[in-house]
Amino acid sequence: MITTSGLTKVYRARGREVTALDGVDLHVREGEVYGVIGQSGAGKSSLIRCVNLLERPTAGTVTVAGQDLTALAGRGAGKELRRARSRIGMVFQHFNLLSSRTVQDNVELPLEILGKSGQERSRKALELLDLVGLADKATSYPAQLSGGQKQRVGIARALAGDPKVLLSDEATSALDPETTRSILALLRDLNRQLGLTVLLITHEMDVVKSVCDSAALMENGRIVESGTVSELLATPGSELASALFPLGGEASGEDRTVVDVTFQGESATQPVISQLSRTYNIDISILGAAIDTVGGLQVGRMRIELPGRYEDNVVPIGFLRERGLQIDVLGHEPELVKEGAK
Repeated sequence: MITTSGLTKVYRARGREVTALDGVDLHVREGEVYGVIGQSGAGKSSLIRCVNLLERPTAGTVTVAGQDLTALAGRGAGKELRRARSRIGMVFQHFNLLSSRTVQDNVELPLEILGKSGQERSRKALELLDLVGLADKATSYPAQLSGGQKQRVGIARALAGDPKVLLSDEATSALDPETTRSILALLRDLNRQLGLTVLLITHEMDVVKSVCDSAALMENGRIVESGTVSELLATPGSELASALFPLGGEASGEDRTVVDVTFQGESATQPVISQLSRTYNIDISILGAAIDTVGGLQVGRMRIELPGRYEDNVVPIGFLRERGLQIDVLGHEPELVKEGAK
């Protein structure tokens, strides 16, 4: 549904050049919720603004629903570009509501621009406000709303043109945790009810954990890791998997082996570690553990310490792998990953 190829954005000011995007290749499948995560300055905002050409890329292409938007950026293509943009909804961090307009009037604004009749605008706006749970706030003004309600109005407005794609630019970063959860739940519901493809950017791992089917990690204008959440959790040495489920704990001595074990689905509820201990009559120390639900799938990670060096634990580690668990041996597995990536 959304594909970028070699996407580059260079800002020039006062004789200096700053590369915000450096050859970004991204593929978001139809109907999924895709999260792009990274620290401030990683290039996330530039990426999402280039996807709907609010920022024109310096190089590369952006394709949405099979249409190359960058091909519409030239002279005389303004009307086609506006039509293409009308099929892409955008939700902003700071709501961007007009304080002098009622909630209903704010939602109607895109429909006015599209030239819809007053009756049609009113009907559509009220439908959307009901969809986001604000049917009783149609005549209120933004100043009378909470932050979460304002963002719901912003989402309703973004849906006014019946978009196939919804872009979310840090839509929950100004909200408290409980309101954030409710907005994320709304986005997921809209994704399922309307078949929306959602691309959201965030710096919060909990956002990815809560609603995303796939994710990408950005650093210095580049995507350094991407895939479905389940693929990332099954990838040895994945930075995103480690950030989603951070584990602490170090080996208590040189003659110890530390192993990170990732459980998904049914394996998350199986007593695999106790089975390992009984089968090989070994004492296992649990250094850290985390379990949560990601995309409706129960996922857990555990860091354990086995007695003996790595060479002494090949068979117990094989026992874990045979049960379909993702195993990362600290100090050993990352080297295998690098060799396989060449």
